Amino acid sequence: MKEQGASLTADEKQAIATFLAGKTARAVSRATMCADSNASLAPSSADWNGWGNGLNNARYQPAPGLAASDVPKLKLKWAFAYPDTFTANGQPSIVAGRVFVASANRHIYSLDARTGCQYWAFESEVPVRTAITVIAMKGERPRAFFGDRRGSVYALDATSGELLWKTRALHHPRAGITGAPVAYGMHLFVPVISGEEGAANDLSYECCKARGAVVAMDASGKKVWQADSIPGEPRMVGRNPAGTPVWGPSGASIWSAPTVDVERGAVYASTGDNFTHPDSKTSDAVLAFDLKTGAMLWSRQLLEGDVFSTACIATSKLGCPENPGPDYDFGSSPILVKLAGGKRVLVIGQKSGIVHALDPDNKGKILWQTRVGRGGILGGVQWGSASDGRNVYVAVSDVAFTEFGIERGKRRIFDAKAGGGMLALDAATGAKVWSTPAPVICGDRPNCSPAQSAAVTAIPGVVFSGALDGHLRAYSARDGKIIWDFDSMREFQAVNGVGQGGSMDGPGAAVANGMVFVNSGYGTWGGQPGNVLLAFSVDGR
Repeated sequence: MKEQGASLTADEKQAIATFLAGKTARAVSRATMCADSNASLAPSSADWNGWGNGLNNARYQPAPGLAASDVPKLKLKWAFAYPDTFTANGQPSIVAGRVFVASANRHIYSLDARTGCQYWAFESEVPVRTAITVIAMKGERPRAFFGDRRGSVYALDATSGELLWKTRALHHPRAGITGAPVAYGMHLFVPVISGEEGAANDLSYECCKARGAVVAMDASGKKVWQADSIPGEPRMVGRNPAGTPVWGPSGASIWSAPTVDVERGAVYASTGDNFTHPDSKTSDAVLAFDLKTGAMLWSRQLLEGDVFSTACIATSKLGCPENPGPDYDFGSSPILVKLAGGKRVLVIGQKSGIVHALDPDNKGKILWQTRVGRGGILGGVQWGSASDGRNVYVAVSDVAFTEFGIERGKRRIFDAKAGGGMLALDAATGAKVWSTPAPVICGDRPNCSPAQSAAVTAIPGVVFSGALDGHLRAYSARDGKIIWDFDSMREFQAVNGVGQGGSMDGPGAAVANGMVFVNSGYGTWGGQPGNVLLAFSVDGR
């Protein structure tokens, strides 16, 4: 029902949810408005800006304002409840003392980092799950950029929340944006998904003609170039069981934020699987595009023949490609790591359970590969790892189910004892430095799994990882020992009412100016729904 509900307003969604549930959701009041709403914004190195906190997507905060010895003292400072929604899947960005975060209720919020009061809220056309990228414009106020689930890119005045422009990255009706735009120079690099993987379930749909892309835009929203993940146009390759034409190659969505390599003048992006035959050489791959023109510099495919659609996990399997692949695509961004001595590696984890290191200075030559999990459709490495330049810190999903269905009336129930784990790999060699199994604490808690699907975040000496069991844990970067553990799967008295925590998946924590921010609530694929943004500091309340 996602597509049918995408055009509904928040009030309409709430009315339907109330009808179906037979009860009214707890009320969330209007947030307390901040007194100084026109305070100037000046991004700095102490911020957490965008998805990966830097062009290299390392998800590392070198100046967190928080020592490793402080982390065990972290306490909840405030919670913010996203109104009229049951999921919290947009990673917060913290810039100049403000939190910029997207909600599944179509609203983008600007909050005060210390108190949680609200500067402004902007309503997008459809839901947004990308991180927000804030950049300072010469002679102008800073701008906040993000994309929505229908492929539109927005630019807001970051100070006031005023819409400056909105434009479609691609005009295919099923194009969407899940990865954060990345800004460099005067350009914005936007990752685009093709959004047709679920369309194969509908045998009347001509699946599939779309493909992923990176689109470069200027500060006014004008397209500078478009780099498709699959070269050439799709062609009709057959018919499905209902006689509807089938097209290909298709897919190779770009789910995550691209990585910018200023030294090589390149943009790196990771791709998903193909949706229909024939398979392409650029699916399940890392692609390098010229920073100025979008021309493909090289591609490194890390799994061949992965042709898959969600029809393959339906009971009938009608519409599933012949000889389907394992759905081992990439959902995480490549991390550009500069090692001691100057050698550079491009590291990325895959749903196959393998972490790969490529040579960005030699056309993506494979340098090392290390298996960290068994892999699966929702297994292996899901949303991203982190690196401090010495190690790569990897969380493993490997979520398992005792029941799994996608049709109406079918249930998804986690195996409460399977999945998860945290590892450190030597960035130069791929050797395992340490490995910490996931705590198994679910018991009889519903919608609970030890799997660690959420993106990882690192600061000097500490690694943060959220899990489907609702826990945010901090690990010692030296030996993997858990030094702090917070259970978010409960009710919270938020600054704007009552909120509910749940599973942690998708976005990871953001750290800035001595505080840690993380979302809780992710009901997709069987997790525990929730709707809160949590903010931690040593002083707590």
